[in-house]
Amino acid sequence: MGFGLLFSTALGSLGSNKLRASLTLLGIVIGVSSVIAMMAVGRGAQVSVTARISELGTELITVRPGAQALRFAFFGGGGNSDVLSFSDAYALEDDVFAPDVRLAAPENSFSGTAQAGRENTFVNGVGVTAEYLEARNLEIASGRNISNADVLNISLVAVLGSETSERLFGQRDPVGATMKIQGREFTVVGVLKSQQGTIFNPDNSLLVPITTAHYRLNNGKGPIDLMPVSSINVLARGEKVVDDARTEISTVLRLRHKLGAGDEDDFSITTQQDTIETLEGTQGTFVILLGSIAGISLLVGGIGVMNIMLVSVTERTREIGIRRAVGAKRRDIMLQFVTEAVLMTFGGGVLGVAAGWAIAYFGDGATVAGDVIETVIETEIAIMALGVSVAVGLFFGIYPAIRAASLDPIEALRHE
Repeated sequence: MGFGLLFSTALGSLGSNKLRASLTLLGIVIGVSSVIAMMAVGRGAQVSVTARISELGTELITVRPGAQALRFAFFGGGGNSDVLSFSDAYALEDDVFAPDVRLAAPENSFSGTAQAGRENTFVNGVGVTAEYLEARNLEIASGRNISNADVLNISLVAVLGSETSERLFGQRDPVGATMKIQGREFTVVGVLKSQQGTIFNPDNSLLVPITTAHYRLNNGKGPIDLMPVSSINVLARGEKVVDDARTEISTVLRLRHKLGAGDEDDFSITTQQDTIETLEGTQGTFVILLGSIAGISLLVGGIGVMNIMLVSVTERTREIGIRRAVGAKRRDIMLQFVTEAVLMTFGGGVLGVAAGWAIAYFGDGATVAGDVIETVIETEIAIMALGVSVAVGLFFGIYPAIRAASLDPIEALRHE
């Protein structure tokens, strides 16, 4: 049987039961479009997160206390980990031991209630030095930055994130106004430029001098040099020397912490590339999960194809007997039913690709629960989904085709 005759016969058989074929086709359309739309959303999230991390700068290196130190701090009753100190941060700017480090900006965290007039809000604040904004690629919209003099004088001054400023002061410029943080009166000296749409969004934060955070808001004690910090933001002198800077940071901190050759680091060092790779791995798993969930509907559609083809074999038993009687071979009967199944899933796959592409295209930039959805449509995914739909038709069409081809011609002719 020629391909043209095979195709026209299969098309005619499907056309004789339009409603049933359309409903079966719909299952494949939903499955394929779901796979494409879900994968587009997953890939969009992956690309978006990677781009946002890159915006912080490829030269950024973050130093934090090691896992063991953090466990002791949280579960051993010791409060904040004191593995990293204020003096550790500035030891990293030594041109002799760390020539590839451009600057180091330690930070400490605090939380509490911020109040301005009748307005109040809960804030997660950061104690910083003057270098913090450059290290984190942030800019001042109005007013000024925290200065080194503020740090030395333990000044009660604050720089507000754009959303924090709006919640407390509305549309007014708060520079020069007073507010209370944990009951202490502070003067607002600056407002950060909005970073909306970036990861690690500082718009909800509030910055104060790091010494003020330690002594005034966290009730810390001791000399400034030994003041614990939660992390140190380090900028390398260039993207090409990030690995060298990382090695130098490790060497300086191991010497300062008196760690022996066999001792593990009591700190962790993370570059932006490390963060990107970790998030890409996590996002990759997320994308696969989304695709797998969507693929279930494609599997269900394939089962529907098999069910319809089995019903078709039963209904067309006499037709099969007549074909065999006039000379059709078992191979011809099997090819006819496999062609019908593949034709059905291929048509559903094409429509599913079009529907999935449309969903991803028009869904790009949509806002759901305040979050902007970004989608990335990949040609490879569309081709793969179409190929899988054809493979589903082939897989689930083989058994009904074999069953049809194995019917005894005499018994088939007797069938009513």
